[in-house]
Formats: sequence, C-alpha cells, structure tokens
Amino acid sequence: MILHTLIDYDVLRVIWWLLLGVLLIGFAVTDGFDLGVGTLLPIVARTDLERRIVINTVGPVWEGNQVWLVLGGGAIFAAWPHIYAMSFAGFYLAMFAVLCALILRPVGFKYRSKRESATWRSSWDWALFLGGLVPALIFGVALGNVLQGVPFRFTPDMRMVYEGSFLGLLNPFALLCGLVSVAMLVMHGGAWLTLKTEGAIAARARRCASVAGVATLVLYGVAGVLLWGWVQGYQLISTPLVNGPSNPLLKQVQAGVAGAWFANYLQHPWTMLAPALGFAGGLLTLLGLRARWEGATVVCSGLCIAGIILSVGASMFPFIVPSSTDMRSALMVWDASSSHLTLFIMLVCTVVFVPLILAYTSWVYRVMWGKVRPKDITHGDHAY
Repeated sequence: MILHTLIDYDVLRVIWWLLLGVLLIGFAVTDGFDLGVGTLLPIVARTDLERRIVINTVGPVWEGNQVWLVLGGGAIFAAWPHIYAMSFAGFYLAMFAVLCALILRPVGFKYRSKRESATWRSSWDWALFLGGLVPALIFGVALGNVLQGVPFRFTPDMRMVYEGSFLGLLNPFALLCGLVSVAMLVMHGGAWLTLKTEGAIAARARRCASVAGVATLVLYGVAGVLLWGWVQGYQLISTPLVNGPSNPLLKQVQAGVAGAWFANYLQHPWTMLAPALGFAGGLLTLLGLRARWEGATVVCSGLCIAGIILSVGASMFPFIVPSSTDMRSALMVWDASSSHLTLFIMLVCTVVFVPLILAYTSWVYRVMWGKVRPKDITHGDHAY
C-alpha cells in the first residue's frame, strides 16, 4: 500500500507552501525579538550593568529560537530544492553576510563578560548590534528582490544559472523592504524589553519601540503603494499543471504586469485579512506601548510581523520566486517542489516533531518567565 497517495500531490504542495510561511513567521516572531534586542543594545543600555540586563533578557532563549531558522532552511532544502538552489546561488554573498552576523551572536554572548576591560566589552556589544541589524536588513532586502523578480534561469537540463550581481540586489525598493524588516523587528525587540526589564531600560525601549512602530506602518504602507503603482509583477498565462512534474519550464508567464501582486486581493477579498493584520497589529502595538500592556504588546507586535509576512505570500501566490530574465523559469507552488513521496514523508515528520518543539519551547519560556533585574546579574552564577 502506497501511503503517500492518501493526499493528492497538489494538496501536499499547498500544505508545504503554507508550512513554509509558518516556519518563516515562527522565525521572525521568536528570533525576531532577539535581533531587535541586539539592534537596540547600544541605544537602550547606557552602563555595563544595563547592557548585561538587556543581553540576559534573550540569553536563555535565543538558541532555541534559532530552531525555526534551521527548520526553515531544512524545509526549503528538502521540500523546495529549486528554491534552495536559486537562493544559495543568487544570494550567496548576502547569505554569507547573514551567516557571519549570526555567528557574532553566540560568540558575543559567551565572551563579552569574560574580561573586565571596557574596550573588550564595548567591542562585543557592537558585534551583538551587527548580529541583530545585518540579518534583519538582509532578509528584508532579499524579500524585496523576490517581489521584483530575481535574475536567474534554468537551462533545458534544469541547471540553474544566476545572472545578477550582489550590488544589483541593493536597489531602492529592496532597500525599502529591508528598512521595513529592521523597523518591525526593532519594534518587536523593544516590546520584548518592556516586558522583561524595568526602570530606565524599559522607558527607553518603549520610546524606541514606538518610533519603530510608526516607521513600520509608514514604510509598509509606502511599500504597498509602490507595489501597486511602480513595481511591476508577474502573471501566469498558461494553465498550471498542479499535479505535474517539478519542471518550471513547462509554463508561460507574463512579466511587467502593473498591479499583478494585488490580483489575489481583488479576486479573493478574504486575503486582505493579511495586510489588515499587519496594520492592525502595528497600531495595537503602539496602543499597548502607550498603555503599558506589556504582554499584550509583545503579542500584537508578533501579529504585525505575521500579517506583513502573510501579505507577501497572499499577494504572490502561486509564485514563490519569479524570474526577471526568463519568465518561464519562475518558481511556483506547482513546479518547484520535491516529489510526492518526499513531501508526504516530511509532512509526517512535521506532524510528529513540531508539536514537541512547541511544547519544549513553551516550557522554556514558562520557566524563564519574569523580568531581569540587577540582582539577577550581580548575584547570578549563570548570567551573561
């Protein structure tokens, strides 16, 4: 008996498209406040003790939060091999920069307080700042390029050829998306600090998160306007082979379609819930910061992040990564996945292991719940 035939191939492809979005949101919401806290470190903390307090708000959980990044990378590798190949070929230097920045974080956490030297500790503080800012910026820039189309193509023997350059990725719209990413994660990190700290640190974090929240809403709105009137999208003009082979060259795509990324919103109005969640989450975050609803504010900032990411997926479906040089090579839900059997086996593993990860993560957050206070640093044997 062939178990994987219990779920149709086209359904499995959509399920894994949704799971990819869930993993991206999981990473952005959990590890996002780690990145935001790192970016805010030199702003909200003025003394060595304050910096240690800020670092220890994420110290017990940051490693576990990165599980979502590992899961996302693994899911792309196994479920969407064409996307993995394109990403690590076209965005190689950008990915390398992210990797270097992420490496700075564990080293900074572990080594910062090993010496009393002010110069030593200040150097690691700036390393942690770069470890938060650089990934947040580059992930947003990458997403901005995906919305515009990436210069790659597939040869007839399915060899991927990237035809762009690193500097070409740094175009105005992509940089705008990078700023949206930085702003929303700084907002999220500031909200987390208001929950985990008190006094002067919490007050500064509240002000920074408020500014970042306003910036998030404004920049996200500007990006939406540009997507409607300036960034030209892509449109499938042939009948999709939803149960066909994973060969991107078997379709016809039209480029340069004004407002194409808003077509799904017009055809399926319920998808407008995604951008509405992004705006509503941002507004509620600002309200929560003002009213000092600490826990609710973190939840609302997470909803804002989820809404922004969901809005990108909703607008691009069924495209995942369009090609700006060879329209047929665009990667879609229907032609970029692994085999039917592979997707089914991965789904079974996901159903088993993701609940375990969620249960363990919830337990860790419950155990580590509460504010970080000066006495926890000065009298704590395990504090960073």
